Amino acid sequence: MSRFTFALFPEQASTVAAGVDHVFYFLLGISAFFTLLIAGLIAVFMVRFRRRSPDGIGIPVRPSLALEAAWTGIPLGIVMIIFFWGASIFATMQHPPADAVPINVVGKQWMWKLQHMDGRREINELHIPVGRPVKLTMTSEDVIHSFFVPAFRTKQDVVPGRYTRTWFQATKVGTYHLFCAEYCGTIHSGMIGQVVVMEAADYEQWLSGSTPGGPADLPPAAAGEVVFDQQGCPSCHRGDASGSGPSLAGLFGRSVRLSDGTTVVADEEYIRESILDPGAKVVAGYQPIMPTYQGLLSEEAIMQLIAYIKSLGAT
Repeated sequence: MSRFTFALFPEQASTVAAGVDHVFYFLLGISAFFTLLIAGLIAVFMVRFRRRSPDGIGIPVRPSLALEAAWTGIPLGIVMIIFFWGASIFATMQHPPADAVPINVVGKQWMWKLQHMDGRREINELHIPVGRPVKLTMTSEDVIHSFFVPAFRTKQDVVPGRYTRTWFQATKVGTYHLFCAEYCGTIHSGMIGQVVVMEAADYEQWLSGSTPGGPADLPPAAAGEVVFDQQGCPSCHRGDASGSGPSLAGLFGRSVRLSDGTTVVADEEYIRESILDPGAKVVAGYQPIMPTYQGLLSEEAIMQLIAYIKSLGAT
């Protein structure tokens, strides 16, 4: 059933939507209250304390410490409520559950390209199960985009050269708008899509409806292995650490010691940088002889390589 119906506010269709709306309504109410209060006081003071004769002299007003403390303390208290309330929701939105369904997203002028971990691909459409958290790992091939699903109250910039993440858990089956909320070029307004929330059984059936048969249909880790072999990476990165490059087995999430004596955690950003700018962080004990793959690999291929490296257990 389509959810594309007119409403003053988007439908609440995720676990965080109500919380975001409550903060918004609180801000709206506070703004309206003080706007009316200040406007009303201005009108009252204009009438009550108007100058009644050309030679009238105003009466000096004695400062009130209690009044000054009140108009300082009350706004401070309100601002702190807003801060901690908003920060708690923001913190929740920044930490996806460990069991979240991972999906890779690449923004490109002017479309969204998505891939599920079983290999199923989509363009400008995302199918997800209801009641399960979904984590998106996103990057851009060209300019800054912004992944925005109003019904989920989710908006996250998608930036070239780095990975950003967002997550949500849909609470209602239906079809919801997907927009790019960052001006990204002449057809920015056409960079739209939809998120299709399905019952768990229907989602599994939809996933199994793919037709494997080529690298484009492989799961990201398997497709990454294909790219890894095609680029000749095994000649240097051998499982027994006997190659001219470090072994990648069990690398992801591990602390890596660099040639300058510092350490870095081998996360997605580090692996991506090592592929595109291998001389930036050289592993201790190895020479900076790896060529750059800048311009040779697409963002999708890089994400597939990272998925493959993640899948490599320690030997």
